[in-house]
Amino acid sequence: MNLITRLLFCALLALPVMASHAGGHLVLVGGGDKPLAAMQKFVELAGGKSAPIVVVPTASEAEDTAEYYTKLFLDEHGVSDVVVLPIKTREDADRPDLVAATKRARGVFFSGGDQTRILKALAGSAVLGAMRDVFARGGVIGGTSAGTACQSEKMITGEGNFKVIEAGSVELWEGLGFLPDHVVVDQHFIARQRQNRLISVILAHPEHLGVGVDEDTAIWVRPDQTFEVIGASSVMIFDARGATTRGVSQEGARALLGIHGMRMHILLPGESFDLKGRTPLPLARTATGGAQ
Repeated sequence: MNLITRLLFCALLALPVMASHAGGHLVLVGGGDKPLAAMQKFVELAGGKSAPIVVVPTASEAEDTAEYYTKLFLDEHGVSDVVVLPIKTREDADRPDLVAATKRARGVFFSGGDQTRILKALAGSAVLGAMRDVFARGGVIGGTSAGTACQSEKMITGEGNFKVIEAGSVELWEGLGFLPDHVVVDQHFIARQRQNRLISVILAHPEHLGVGVDEDTAIWVRPDQTFEVIGASSVMIFDARGATTRGVSQEGARALLGIHGMRMHILLPGESFDLKGRTPLPLARTATGGAQ
């Protein structure tokens, strides 16, 4: 091995380990009730009822979260190998036993709550590195509510003024990034009328695609970067790429944001969407056979 080859090899080793969208699946619930078909799909993609699954309850402050998810997977879905990771701090997320439990998993499911708690504990941790390995091996990442919001590279925290469409009105953090890096996801979308905040983000970052998942509804994101809607309600998509964005300054206030030519899609259960091509897919592309 010559000097140049060795230097290139060392540089590759030094690169950060990122999620590989060619490998894994995502099953992301918008909050509310977890659609039965979505949870069954999560278990199926993990490898079935005997597959090892870990649950990340970090976002929740409820004392019974671990008990709830253990019962959900064991009793309601017949999963025989479930481990709840008691991660509250960054120190927890570097514990060797929790890293080992994550490494052997085929599915990782994030609870609801506050997505900033997830990032404070997991960002840069050994457990997160193990989750990226699970995903790259073709495993499945799932979540609901905050456990869905954290999957974007640009994560909506829940802080800000959501009654306006203005520059800087929505707080963004760096999320886990399991979704493709041009996608921003929001949850409880139609039920809690969160269009203003996602539109504000997309107008400020028009290269991104906004995906709003309603309650009682999930998206199954496949390795080819297409997703299918599963559940009882809809998914809204905002696409500002190629549109004309504008900003008008207000005295003593943030700039109003405007746009001409933005595309919006409302997908129903059973419909699919191509995140790379930014277009809905014919119903024949649907993999689960229609509305759930």
